[in-house]
Amino acid sequence: MDPDDVPAQKTREGWWWKALLSGLSLWVATIVVTMTTHSNNLIPTLILVGSFLVPFCVVLFAVERISGTVRSLDVFMAVLLGGVFGVLGAALLESDLHPSPWLGLRVALVEEFVKAALLVLVARSIAPKTGMQGGLLGACVGAGFAAFESAGYAFNAAVTTHGISLGPLLQSEATRSILAPVCHVLWTALLGAVIFRAAGSGRIRLTAGVLAAFVGVVALHTLWDSMQDLADGLAAALSADASLSGGFYVAGLVIVALAGLASLAFTLRRSPA
Repeated sequence: MDPDDVPAQKTREGWWWKALLSGLSLWVATIVVTMTTHSNNLIPTLILVGSFLVPFCVVLFAVERISGTVRSLDVFMAVLLGGVFGVLGAALLESDLHPSPWLGLRVALVEEFVKAALLVLVARSIAPKTGMQGGLLGACVGAGFAAFESAGYAFNAAVTTHGISLGPLLQSEATRSILAPVCHVLWTALLGAVIFRAAGSGRIRLTAGVLAAFVGVVALHTLWDSMQDLADGLAAALSADASLSGGFYVAGLVIVALAGLASLAFTLRRSPA
């Protein structure tokens, strides 16, 4: 057999965790230099490194494992569209939302719909499709969305009435970086796996399973965003001790994350390799 006819084998070199450790060192170094020099010129660098580090590592994780008919360009477009167009589309659709008991649900519907639409746009030419491909490509869309959204949150946290505040910025970046893999990344990965599994060798279809998966990720998203209010209400109902609210909040996030991870694992086990 001609060596040129032998398909290239995927190697898992662990670049995602190498990049994570290296990027974490760069983030810490940027913090130290910023605090030492008191230079606001480094704030954009701090926001970019802190907001994009974990999503970038998620993309590397996907690239090392994705195979078949998914090209590197597909991965790049998933991140770009999920990031730039994702937050733009969500911002436009959420611009007329007002505080209400249903705000969390409406935000979840908008953001999950936008990410799903962008995933379908990227995946339309990929054939055949497998659940693993859909999960990894969906994770990339979610990573792009999470990176740009986190940058916006970090910027808003940094800007105060007294000028630039480094503490809230770092707290925002650290919190969102830790939670990123079980938020937008996980939800879009789950939906992507179901969409690709339903499509198989054919075109993407809106099946009962796809619709159920969309409703599921919207529910997970809504619960995640509403967890603080739910925790406060549960603490008030059970005890006058408000300190219980923090424990209920963390426990609730863990339950939602585990539900999403279990659903993704179940979907991938039922999908062809």
